Amino acid sequence: MNPLEHLKSNKNVFFNFMKEDYPLFKHSNLFLRDLQYAIKSYFDMKENPINYSQAEKIARTFVEDLIKTNDVIQIDRKSWKLNFNIGVKQKVKEPEGVSNEQLN
Repeated sequence: MNPLEHLKSNKNVFFNFMKEDYPLFKHSNLFLRDLQYAIKSYFDMKENPINYSQAEKIARTFVEDLIKTNDVIQIDRKSWKLNFNIGVKQKVKEPEGVSNEQLN
């Protein structure tokens, strides 16, 4: 499977990976350069390295597909607004049975 097809079929996995280093959430901005570097890092991690020019080409084509599926809304030629939820942050619960008095 080529890198572009892999991204298309694993969109949620990729964006959750990207979310680890970039502040992504519904209606946040997505910038071409951030997408390019995330794609490069993603495929480096997958042990299928690509160079920066390949990552840029893949990013541009990938974002065109995201526009067609209404997953992003174009702001200008290098930025978009995300139009879907990326993962759900789970709230961290306070440990039961521990109070502030016990910590002092």
